[in-house]
Amino acid sequence: MSFKKVMPFAVASVLTLGASASFAEISGNIALTSDYKFRGISQSDESIAVQGGFDYEHESGFYLGTWGSSVDFDVNDADGGLDGSLELDVYAGFAGSFGDSGFGYDIAALYYAYPGDDGLEGDYYEVAAGLSWNDLSLSFAYSPDYYAETGKFYYVAGGYELGFAEIWTLSLHAGYNSFDEEGFLSDGADSYWDYSVGVGVSVMGVDLSLAAVGTDLDEDEVFGTSWGDAQAVFTISKSM
Repeated sequence: MSFKKVMPFAVASVLTLGASASFAEISGNIALTSDYKFRGISQSDESIAVQGGFDYEHESGFYLGTWGSSVDFDVNDADGGLDGSLELDVYAGFAGSFGDSGFGYDIAALYYAYPGDDGLEGDYYEVAAGLSWNDLSLSFAYSPDYYAETGKFYYVAGGYELGFAEIWTLSLHAGYNSFDEEGFLSDGADSYWDYSVGVGVSVMGVDLSLAAVGTDLDEDEVFGTSWGDAQAVFTISKSM
């Protein structure tokens, strides 16, 4: 598993740098998605988002990258809320495996920035760690001051990915979001579940995915919007 921001089901092509004894890999990705859902909640007002990023990975397991997406939080403008149109993430981590056991690990730090905000402060950072075993994964993330200065945040997630017929992928995910203080959700709730069930296929170097993504939140918990409702999300992406 990896915390690097790449599109679901995408397999990155890479550029090899340096001698065979020590090499690095640089990859990129670009995508168009019908709705940018992050932890089950729409970040693009349930509209199309354009996304892309670059990653550097060393053979030691160290990686560094950046990823961006268009966002739309205009629903909060009247309250002096978050009104930026861009999310820009920077992250670094170390990932690897335990021999041939099928177990893998990933430790990372991530910074989420929202250039152009002139209301609340949206920027925040997280530290994260994860373990995987074959097709199963388990991860944990923590932020001391989450999105829009809403205090401590904890996230635990599990996933399952199964490849079949060489070009198809089935993906299952469930995550538990927990807040130490009220403020992130409009009715003062301090936790929620998010989930996704998706299928992806790679055709002529292009990755296509369709997923049902949502949460257990009601509209009154998400500022009167349907951002947390279950939605079908279609994504087309290309790795470079």
